Amino acid sequence: MTDKDSAQNKPKQALQEQRNPLMSATDINHILLHGAQISLSKLRRANSHNARTYYFAEIGVYLEVSLSSGSEITDDAREQLGEIHQQALSSLMDANKRDNQINS
Repeated sequence: MTDKDSAQNKPKQALQEQRNPLMSATDINHILLHGAQISLSKLRRANSHNARTYYFAEIGVYLEVSLSSGSEITDDAREQLGEIHQQALSSLMDANKRDNQINS
């Protein structure tokens, strides 16, 4: 490698080190789990079918992101997101049943 090449790579390396210096591999797990939990609680409080569907879709996105390869998501976080998704599905279906009983 020439001096010119190494001089050009130094700023790139410094920039890469500056990006997210406080971000660790576990932070993304916490972000995904807490986001999904917030969406689940909003889904349970939602009064309309559209709002419940929206929050269910948000949880699905968190789960889908956790399945991405190379995302450094732990298996434990992936399992917890799967459980949250199942709870959301149950809540959504129960709310839909209640709505259908009221409207019939």
